[in-house]
Amino acid sequence: MFNGKNILITGGTGSFGKAYTKILLQNYKPNKIIIFSRDELKQFEMAISFNQPCMRYFIGDVRDKERLNYAMNDVDYVIHAAAMKHVPVAEYNPMECIKTNINGAQNVIDACLENNVEKCIALSTDKACNPVNLYGATKLASDKLFVAANNIAGNKNTRFSVARYGNVVGSRGSVVPFFKKLIKEGAKELPITDERMTRFWISLEDGVKFVLNNFEIMHGGEVFVPKIPSMKITDLAHTLAPDLKTKIIGIRPGEKLHETMISSDDSHLTYEFNKYYVISPSIKFTNVKSDFSINAKGEKGQKVPDGFSYSSDNNKEWVSEQDLLDIINHTEFE
Repeated sequence: MFNGKNILITGGTGSFGKAYTKILLQNYKPNKIIIFSRDELKQFEMAISFNQPCMRYFIGDVRDKERLNYAMNDVDYVIHAAAMKHVPVAEYNPMECIKTNINGAQNVIDACLENNVEKCIALSTDKACNPVNLYGATKLASDKLFVAANNIAGNKNTRFSVARYGNVVGSRGSVVPFFKKLIKEGAKELPITDERMTRFWISLEDGVKFVLNNFEIMHGGEVFVPKIPSMKITDLAHTLAPDLKTKIIGIRPGEKLHETMISSDDSHLTYEFNKYYVISPSIKFTNVKSDFSINAKGEKGQKVPDGFSYSSDNNKEWVSEQDLLDIINHTEFE
């Protein structure tokens, strides 16, 4: 479905954007891939690796609606990956996080509608479910904006959906490259915030493939949640450095012990499919009459039980040490 299409990726110089671009170029023949981001050095470096004729590099910030409008001219599909994501930094700089993650989200929506973009998928996070930190709260607000945008679209054909998943192994700023850096530098111990802590894990490649698939199965208004495994942070540290001790340093500002991707409050809206869940909209759409128990490819899901929740500590699937090593060995770290 991406052959001959124009695709724009906000925050496209990040880990996800580069991996998404790589897979698009390997498997499809897009007319244009537009990388929209604000860091000229990262764009320069990315352009050295991705210099195919279809590539376009557009300096801009999602806070700037006018610049987004220019960039989205003749665009068919948008992946909104730009965000301020560092939890403690967001706690100390709340308005900066709000400007990017909430105001920026609305600017992306407005630009999509004004340019008659066909489909837009916004990347979310497990921290958006029952948020306790500002980053999660802004991403929940962003999720709500993108879901409601399907009503705002009116008679336009533009559709918006959300992809929510957990920690990406190898993404910039995540714990795996941080631990690997400490190990390489000869650290005598690895810092652990709390020995009980668990997290969802997904490889960068699987995250990209999940979003690619969502474009084919979306109606508009859904929040897609993949079925992915959990792992204890202590097990992660032991896998990477079995001979190193760990040091408990305490939970950082805004950090949770466990992450939830679907809360029990959303169980009445949630359908289970083979490899993912769909949280259907809590609001009624005037222009999208879709049965969210059946995706756009005709595959049928089942309603989850009342009170169902999907949390990293109650997950049925856990990452083994060997599975994690396999993922790490096949991940390109920056």
